Amino acid sequence: MASVVTNKGKFNLLEWGFQKANIPTNLYLALVTNAVAPVADTNTKSELTELANGNGYTTGGISVAMNATDFDVITEDDTNDRALVQIKDEVWTASGGPIPASGTGAYYAILTDDNVTQGSREVLVSWDISGPVSVSDTQTLTLQNCETRLT
Repeated sequence: MASVVTNKGKFNLLEWGFQKANIPTNLYLALVTNAVAPVADTNTKSELTELANGNGYTTGGISVAMNATDFDVITEDDTNDRALVQIKDEVWTASGGPIPASGTGAYYAILTDDNVTQGSREVLVSWDISGPVSVSDTQTLTLQNCETRLT
C-alpha cells in the first residue's frame, strides 16, 4: 500500500526530531473516503471526509502510541538509500452494523497528530488502501503493514 508523507508531516518530523517541539502524546490512524484524496499538500483532517462514526468505527480513528510497540518496524536500508517505519496491524470490528455506518467505504488511511479539535488534526501520512473498503456486522477491517519510506 503506497504512502504519501504530507509536507506538514515532513515539517513536523523535522520539528519533533531536531527541536523537540510540540511532540504529540499519541498519533491517530483514521479512515477517509475518496470525496477528496489526501495529497502532499493536505494539512488538516478537515480537508478530508472521514468515515461515518458508529458500528465499531470512532471518529478520529485508533490511537497509535509513539513507541516501539505501535511502530513495530523501523529500518535503515543502505542498499536503497532510505529508512522506513511501519505501524503495527490495526483492527476495527463492525458491531451493530457495517463499517462505515453510512456512506461510502474507506479509500485512504491517514495518520494524524492528537489535536483536541478533530478537524484541526494535522495529517502526517496517508495510505491508499484501494477502496472502497467496508465490512459487514461482526467482520473486521484490518490495516496491515502501513509503512512509510523516507528517501
